[in-house]
Amino acid sequence: MKKRMAVILAVVMIFTLALSGCGKSGDDGIIKLGVIGPMTGDYSMYGTAVAEGAKLAAKEINAAGGVNGSNIQIIDYDSKGDKTEAVNAYNRLRDQDGIVGLVGGTFSGETLAIKEIAVGDNMPVLTPTATHNDVTLNAPNVFRACYTDPYQGATAAVFASEQLGAKTAAVLYNIEDAYSDGLAVAFKDKFTELGTVTDFEGYTAKDADFKAVLTKIAANDPDVIFLPDYVAKVGVILSQIKELGIDVVAIGGDGWDGIEVDYKDVAEGQYFANHYAKTDEAKVVQDFIKAYETEYGKSPSALAALGYDSTYIMAQAIKAAGSTDAKKIIEALAKTDGDYVTGHITFDANGDPVKSISIIQIVNGEHKLAAKVSGQ
Repeated sequence: MKKRMAVILAVVMIFTLALSGCGKSGDDGIIKLGVIGPMTGDYSMYGTAVAEGAKLAAKEINAAGGVNGSNIQIIDYDSKGDKTEAVNAYNRLRDQDGIVGLVGGTFSGETLAIKEIAVGDNMPVLTPTATHNDVTLNAPNVFRACYTDPYQGATAAVFASEQLGAKTAAVLYNIEDAYSDGLAVAFKDKFTELGTVTDFEGYTAKDADFKAVLTKIAANDPDVIFLPDYVAKVGVILSQIKELGIDVVAIGGDGWDGIEVDYKDVAEGQYFANHYAKTDEAKVVQDFIKAYETEYGKSPSALAALGYDSTYIMAQAIKAAGSTDAKKIIEALAKTDGDYVTGHITFDANGDPVKSISIIQIVNGEHKLAAKVSGQ
């Protein structure tokens, strides 16, 4: 009787594991990688771009024979740009899907929300696009393919001063967003060394009317205004700058990528920092653009390129590790050294890449490479 009961319990446990999807990734010939980002809502363009880039890379990797005899599978979940949703997505990817690595999150806020959990799990994490400085600090298992907010903000300040000749600058940023706040502070700190910051003004995520604060800023007649936020908000601010007839050059961060789609008229002539230029003639860049356009029928944003690069880097680390063991993957990630769409990438001791930043100008609704700048 006891023997029979033991057999029954064993069968139940096996059946339960099968239903829960808790089998180790790779055991079934599939290496599962997770992607977390906003796939719906005002910021869906960002999460979707990362997921599309990741899936394109996985498709190419699998067509070339996969990794250590296994195919890569990208499992993407919608965070809706919400921290709680991001944590729920991560837990599901870990517990139900059995991922061996995370390509994400997309936003800094959601990545910071899952950071400590991932550190406790020793989950290999390579975020394509989370730029906040704290993302990789005290987290030996966390890497990023993008540059940091402090580096990006400082670079924008250097560009404004050295390339545009700006002596004065205003900053208008979202006080509720880690990305926007990080860039704003870094720009202010660096530009203060180079010129004068006339205004340092904040707004909340719900704000939609910026005319009062823009009028206040205009009274001080800054040479440039730094707007570190995402397209949905920046487009509204630029539209109101034009409505008020304010004559000022606007500069932004990589969150502007794609602004020419819906706001090309008000973005015309303005500048933003980005991870790559579509006009770069490097073969790896042009091959990616061609493949992405063939796959999705549209031009790839920088976030798509970073999602693509991150998936290749993670896959190459798994291949170098020779297994899906987390410790070995993390060790292999730290040794990354190669040329990718967004540049030559190696990681420093914090897991951050060191690379130049492309400054893009919107000209006739298209991206034009204005400069490659270092924020140092």
